[in-house]
Amino acid sequence: MLRAEPLNRIQLLMLASETQDAALALARFGVFNPAPCALDALEESPAVPYREAWLEAEARLSKLLEQCGDSGPLSIPADAAAPALTDLQELNAWLKDVWVACLACHESEAQIAEARSHLDALEDTLAKLERLNVDLAHLLRTDSLLAVNIGSLPATGLRRLTEALAMTGHLVSRFDQVGEQVFAVIAGERSRHEEVRGLLTQAGWRELPVPDELRIHPQAARTWMGQERTRLNTQSGAACQIMDGLRERFGPRLHEARLRLALARPLAEAALAGVRGKGGLAALSGWVPKHQMGALRDTLDEYFHGRYWLDVREPSAREVSDVPSLVRYPGWLKPFVPLVKSYGIPRYGEFDPVLPFAFTYLLLFGAMFGDIGHGAVILLLAAALHRRIGRMAWLGIAAGAVSMLFGLLYGSVFGYEDLIEPVWLSPLHDPIRVLTLAVAFGVGFISFTLLANAYNKGVAGRAAEALFDSSGLAGLLFYLGAIGVLASFAGAADVAQPAAMLAGLGLVVVAAYKWHEARAGLGERILVTVIETLETAINLFSNTLSFMRVAAFSLNHVALALAVFTLAGGLDAAGHGFTLVLGNIVIIMLEGAIVAIQALRLMYYEGFSRFFSGDGREFVPLRLASQHAKI
Repeated sequence: MLRAEPLNRIQLLMLASETQDAALALARFGVFNPAPCALDALEESPAVPYREAWLEAEARLSKLLEQCGDSGPLSIPADAAAPALTDLQELNAWLKDVWVACLACHESEAQIAEARSHLDALEDTLAKLERLNVDLAHLLRTDSLLAVNIGSLPATGLRRLTEALAMTGHLVSRFDQVGEQVFAVIAGERSRHEEVRGLLTQAGWRELPVPDELRIHPQAARTWMGQERTRLNTQSGAACQIMDGLRERFGPRLHEARLRLALARPLAEAALAGVRGKGGLAALSGWVPKHQMGALRDTLDEYFHGRYWLDVREPSAREVSDVPSLVRYPGWLKPFVPLVKSYGIPRYGEFDPVLPFAFTYLLLFGAMFGDIGHGAVILLLAAALHRRIGRMAWLGIAAGAVSMLFGLLYGSVFGYEDLIEPVWLSPLHDPIRVLTLAVAFGVGFISFTLLANAYNKGVAGRAAEALFDSSGLAGLLFYLGAIGVLASFAGAADVAQPAAMLAGLGLVVVAAYKWHEARAGLGERILVTVIETLETAINLFSNTLSFMRVAAFSLNHVALALAVFTLAGGLDAAGHGFTLVLGNIVIIMLEGAIVAIQALRLMYYEGFSRFFSGDGREFVPLRLASQHAKI
């Protein structure tokens, strides 16, 4: 059974001047989770200025590395020391000066890029105006008696607009066409210009703005644009030389800055958890795995040679809820961890559901999606994509393998039920048995969740709830007894009398516990006891019936395959083959996704909600940037 590893609470006292070295030593140790310090006498926060300087320097360094380029992976020497606060502040000031120099160069490049973008926009406009071959400065004069519009309209409306404008004394001159849009110049008396606005709007006229730079002859504009591009290229080359010079000048020092900030990171991160101090004394507090206390003392002796004091104790009952949870998972189980953690983190000492989740989830998926061919496709796809999806590929491979196993038990290959004989049973030919087995599995699963909940309540010190509540052992007695009575009525067993006694005993114990816990008047107490006791029975059996969907989806898988075969049967040879291939793809993608979600839903709502609080805290060790956790 997976359980959180036992942890000890430590208080490490050292000289305030060696706080950054202590944090670095604990980060190198790799399994120290910082926690708020509980020493009231230490009322100062000596690490706050250190953290503020580190945050500013880290932000500036990140921006500089974006401009100058990252210098590759960072290797931290084993004997490197963490910078003091004054060193960190000096580094921050230097990074600020470097950023100012780089920012000026970057702004110059941004201005050049903006100017080039503006030239590109002018280029598009000039390409439309070049066919005019007239000096636009004279054509678009605002003090002229002639009003001129340059723009475009749909080709279908050109003739009608020309005829309408001719009645107002305006001329239309077409000079270009792009697709269905015609570009034209409209000229007429300025005094009558307002009369044509409505006609232009109705015709779908789009005015072509002419920037000031292009209010010259198009050939002159083309010459000016060429000169402007040459000037921008020269400026860009100079800016690149400056930036290259800055990279050569500051590159080695930036790599050193990366190293110093990486060494300063542990204390900056530990400051959030509350490094406390007073005068020349400072304290670091946190959690360490119990079995590694000896290694921790050796590490501290190596760094400080006795210049420290270490207080070690086990977590008290009051602080159990604040203890982080550290669980070590084998490699094959790790792909299932994110699915469990998406529901929540187990509390310290709580039963970790990853292992039963992995087996049960795969079992449910295979039972609902049992097919040798479809499972093989999922397995091969997951294996082919393993480099892209990483560890999650193992989840797909396992799901595909279990689907193939159940396909062998069901005798199903790509929906065909007659290619091989079922080793166990065929859902198509024995649906009642499949339904019975699904409900029986639900009974076993819910019984397991009640046991797990009783265990968790007992570990948390709530023994009465673990023994007598509806979600504890008393609820389990009632549930198993009631199941035995129902099984006897159905003819599956002959245990009606002892089962009824067991169910009655469990129900009486639950009712007595509810009566004891209800703090109210007599009438309200009776009502609360009756309602909550009845709710126990209703919830348990409604959750059991939810597992009927396992049988429903196993039958649905067969039904979808039959539907595909029916559609393909009425087509010619080519259509038959295409329909079979497409139908199987739809089954794999659509039903596979639905079954995966339904299996997850059963685990979350019929399982985790019964015993898993999910409000624990994950063990997050203090470590260096280039260091992998030892957990």
